[in-house]
Amino acid sequence: MELKRVVVTGLGVISPLGNDVSTFWNNLVNGKSGAGPITHFDASLFKTKFACEVKDFDPSLYFDRKEARKLDLYAQYAIAAAKEAIENCGVDLDSIDKDEVGVIVSAGIGGISTFEQEIGFYYSNQEMGPKFNPFFIPKMISDIAAGQISIQYGFRGPNYSIASACASSTHAIIDAYNHIRLGNANMIIAGGAEAAITPGGVGGFNALTAISTRNDEPEKASRPFSKSRDGFVMAEGSACLVLEELDHALARGANILCEVAGGGASGDAYHLTASHPDGLGAKLVMKRALRDAGMQPEDIDYINVHGTSTPVGDISEPKAIIDVFGEHAYKLNISSTKSMTGHLLGAAGAIEAVASILALKHGIVPPTINHEAGDEDEHIDYKLNFTFNKAEKREINAALSNTFGFGGHNASVIVKKFVK
Repeated sequence: MELKRVVVTGLGVISPLGNDVSTFWNNLVNGKSGAGPITHFDASLFKTKFACEVKDFDPSLYFDRKEARKLDLYAQYAIAAAKEAIENCGVDLDSIDKDEVGVIVSAGIGGISTFEQEIGFYYSNQEMGPKFNPFFIPKMISDIAAGQISIQYGFRGPNYSIASACASSTHAIIDAYNHIRLGNANMIIAGGAEAAITPGGVGGFNALTAISTRNDEPEKASRPFSKSRDGFVMAEGSACLVLEELDHALARGANILCEVAGGGASGDAYHLTASHPDGLGAKLVMKRALRDAGMQPEDIDYINVHGTSTPVGDISEPKAIIDVFGEHAYKLNISSTKSMTGHLLGAAGAIEAVASILALKHGIVPPTINHEAGDEDEHIDYKLNFTFNKAEKREINAALSNTFGFGGHNASVIVKKFVK
């Protein structure tokens, strides 16, 4: 069968760098860090006392008070990002077939705050017997954001969530892309959401020694590809994209932001939390994305790398890029926007796909901030252009975005300029 072409027509963002696409992009290209002291709970006894939190989020802009109480924060972020994406795509909701519109919005963890609150209350008040909020389960489960968006708008197409840790929302975008090009939907809201800056979230990652403890300089803590990196910075938020079948988009006169060219998935089959030291899974996933897109390595201009600022991962990914792209690797721009946003866990792929699309649209590569002269790691090839500290202007015809998750889950998506 002939596969349909898939384009992106809308974007929405709730992030540590702003609660709309325009603010997010402006702060990204200006190299602003979203990190600061944790305010969601008292973190004074924790090894890590900072994170990249969403600022100034007002639930009353999206829900009445009664409805907000039924939603975990991660789902609130998702619904807000979806709202902007749907409005941004300019669709007349009364004129489309909602049977052909789906929602695939993922989370790596989901409603951990709700889980902690409910279980904590039970164990602190056992003499009262088992008393739980009737919305405990539907607030907590990681698929409920997708379900809530579907219910709110009446979208009856494919509707589910994918859990693959930090690769979750890239897998969601790839699944949406595949559904549309196979003719299973005309339009899908795809993305991810996370709100895991909680005692359990921070404490758990501290126990893994996975997150930075640079408490004296939180805004400089996420420093991918620098020798002094000591772990990632936790972040929260959501990003949603409207993926649409090309003819459907053209028929309604949509503003097409880019075309989705292809996607790939692989497994490291190596370690519970660490990436393969030689980047084996990363090589496979990039090769598969290129193959799916029918593109050559030379067709890619920019890679938004996973680049978490962890000691092992920041070594293996550049190795994989050199192996896949050869000499062209040194002509690419590479950057880790996690240096500014922090790591949004299950929402990382979606927020970085948005960054990649905006880089494509504006011809600007956002930087990898916080690198200092003399802070080079002998295991990293600095002939690669990591776009350190300052955004670069360049024509970008195609961009690749990588995300890798605990369990060895890898996903890559390629977006390119739309040419009719």
